[in-house]
Amino acid sequence: MTKRGPVGVGIIGAGVISKEYLTNLTSFPDIAVHIVADLFPEAAAERAREFGIAESGSVDAALNHPDVEIIVNLTVPSAHVEVATAAVAAGKHVWSEKPFSLDRESGLGLLKAADAAGVRLGCAPDTFLGAGLQTARRMIENGDIGTPLTALTLMQSPGPESWHPNPAFLFQEGAGPLFDIGPYYLTALVQTFGSIRKVGAFGSRSRELRTIGSGPRAGETFPVTVPTHVSAIAQFEGGESSQSIFSFDSPYRRPGLVEVTGTDATIAFPDPNTFDGNVMICAAGADDWTTVPSVGATTTRGSGVLEMARALREERPHRAQGELAYHVLDAMASITESVETGNFVSVESSAARVPALPEDWDPTAATLD
Repeated sequence: MTKRGPVGVGIIGAGVISKEYLTNLTSFPDIAVHIVADLFPEAAAERAREFGIAESGSVDAALNHPDVEIIVNLTVPSAHVEVATAAVAAGKHVWSEKPFSLDRESGLGLLKAADAAGVRLGCAPDTFLGAGLQTARRMIENGDIGTPLTALTLMQSPGPESWHPNPAFLFQEGAGPLFDIGPYYLTALVQTFGSIRKVGAFGSRSRELRTIGSGPRAGETFPVTVPTHVSAIAQFEGGESSQSIFSFDSPYRRPGLVEVTGTDATIAFPDPNTFDGNVMICAAGADDWTTVPSVGATTTRGSGVLEMARALREERPHRAQGELAYHVLDAMASITESVETGNFVSVESSAARVPALPEDWDPTAATLD
């Protein structure tokens, strides 16, 4: 018999991003957060107190908690698969922060383990469920730009070390601008054009060391081990193509540019790293952009957990699926191979485009009584 009532959640990872997740998850009537866990119990306890969560403790305490149905995996990228695999073995559904994994082998292993255990995998980014990107998607599906043909995406910044108190992992394997920021852009493109079939890319690293700019460790340096600028092109299953820049090497900040050109118009998405923002459209032959207000939910990180929880109760597929996250990982791994070899690389996996959310989808409503 299908359970009723709010879906029980356990958080593993009490770092910076857990604050935003908990702000939202503790406000959703269809979610009940039972425990916050971390490798450092004192960090878990502090975060649990901050949000009024009754329990905190070790990773095992969350995995074995009888009321937890979904583990929300907010660990560092290098631990994502290890923690998710342990959760699957414990019979829990799993929502992970991006990236899904650091390599294809471990990602495929996780997909197979979850399938064998009969549990679900979900993964960030869930920004594509926000009002901004959902509105842009509906406009494209309504034919507002004609037939989609090409896309341009740009993300340029100096890098996160100026504001993040512990940024070293963002410049190591599993991060850098491609793995840290790329999932937002690539997920939006996959939801627009379908699966990526082939990529080509160049990459570079401007500095071997970077300096922490805030927090108790300000002034410390750390090594950079991945490209901090990646230029990539992609071809999609229908023949459409995109050009993308992902950079932590630019003094000029240019976040969030995604433009999709069709036969009749060009549409500009809001920043795919956000859940809101208006859409812009410029018709063929026009010189000016028209602003289209976004329609839909603007709650932030954790929205995908909620959508997954409701899908679990309703016994339907959820939208931010593990297969989608794995396909984006596969594409990023292929981009990395192209940077290293100088060759075009085929992307073997596929991911289905999921249905758009209803315009009246409301995270604040209690729907699981």
